[in-house]
Amino acid sequence: MKHLIELKNLYKIYQMGSETVHALDGISLTIDPGEFVAIVGQSGSGKSTAMNIIGCLDVPTSGTYHLGGVDVSTMDDDQQAEIRNKMLGFIFQQYNLIPKLNVLENVELPLLYAGLSSSERRQRALAALERVGLSDKCKNLPSQLSGGQQQRVSIARALAGKPSVILADEPTGALDSRTGREVLGFLKKLNQEGDTVVLITHDNSIAVQAKRIVRLQDGKIIYDGDASDPRAVVQPTVSGDLEPLEGFGEEARA
Repeated sequence: MKHLIELKNLYKIYQMGSETVHALDGISLTIDPGEFVAIVGQSGSGKSTAMNIIGCLDVPTSGTYHLGGVDVSTMDDDQQAEIRNKMLGFIFQQYNLIPKLNVLENVELPLLYAGLSSSERRQRALAALERVGLSDKCKNLPSQLSGGQQQRVSIARALAGKPSVILADEPTGALDSRTGREVLGFLKKLNQEGDTVVLITHDNSIAVQAKRIVRLQDGKIIYDGDASDPRAVVQPTVSGDLEPLEGFGEEARA
């Protein structure tokens, strides 16, 4: 099986005054079609840098990134924009909906940029809204929806482009816990229907909802494996023993 995402020996290095910062320090990672992967880590771990590179929003300093078999690590801005539009669907913490556009128009907007006909845009947008249970809200403005409904609109917007990868950046960060669980439920459902989901989060109770966890620390991968493995939610101490990671409780797997 050809990997959908393949990072090989990836570095992202910044010069901060006299200090050299390795935001990513030689990571290698593959993700296959149909996986649900959480990339998790605290602030400064490198997870946001990894997301930007996977999302074709940035390029590595060195190493390679193949998306769908295509080397995107050396693409210019225009080439990256084209592959983003074709292969990636984004879900952000802030829903990024246009207040003056109704729900249907918000979902259609990326398809307009992609050059689809009005009938094709409408058909795809309505189908995506149906998948997230909001087809009856297509004429509503974002301000007439709850936070959870607005996030579901942003999920529909990501789905409408029929992406190869759904990239969700802290998708529950602006929601209360109950609504956050609902949104995670939608992401799980999409994965069960065959979509590839990559979830970026700092929250361990969110990360364990995925099937696989990739944990970053200081720009390196310190764990990559089954989300149900106890090692997914522990970290080595100075003595080499293992201790639970902050923010993880018994309710996390509920």
